[in-house]
Amino acid sequence: MARPRQFDEEEVVRAARDQFWSVGYNGTSIDDLSAVTGLGRGSLYGAFEDKHALFLRALDSYNSDALGAWRTALGGPGPALPMLERHVRNVADGVVWDVERRGCMMAKSAAELSAVDEGVAERIAAVVRGLHGALQGCIARAQAEGSLDADADADSLASLLLAVLRGLEALGKAGATAEVVSGAAEQALALLPRVPAEGSQERSAMRVSDP
Repeated sequence: MARPRQFDEEEVVRAARDQFWSVGYNGTSIDDLSAVTGLGRGSLYGAFEDKHALFLRALDSYNSDALGAWRTALGGPGPALPMLERHVRNVADGVVWDVERRGCMMAKSAAELSAVDEGVAERIAAVVRGLHGALQGCIARAQAEGSLDADADADSLASLLLAVLRGLEALGKAGATAEVVSGAAEQALALLPRVPAEGSQERSAMRVSDP
């Protein structure tokens, strides 16, 4: 009879995730994974089949956390435009304060493996769609609330912000100053087609009075 596992599988995945995140897939050996997880080769292979399968589990874990954080930040209660502004600034702050310059595991994995690993490419594409959808949903709410121009293309605005937010990480890893990173974020926000406060109030009043 097989013995029950004496370890928390999710803790092992998180430890492996940190390892892959820090040095990449090709820079990580099975011995590295054994060291950070505390498991021998036999236990690792028995639980996860091989290094690649464990990497995909680790990438899924990272992607799920990242996408969940964006959806929470952009889909909570309250006015949508301040929520969107806060999210953009928080992403910029995260880049500025990433002193280790580990960056985003998703972006690093895409650069290293997407061209040669279909499983990784599919996962990255799915998360990018999810991030875009979170932005688009928040923008659409801001339009419905009257704070952003209802005639603007929410899909294109989401694409613009997504490109900027993903690009901020590249700036940070390249050693850009806090002023450069924050300035790019603020400029992106300045491009949003805002409705003047008076216009926003008038539109809200019109919606309330509509039968």
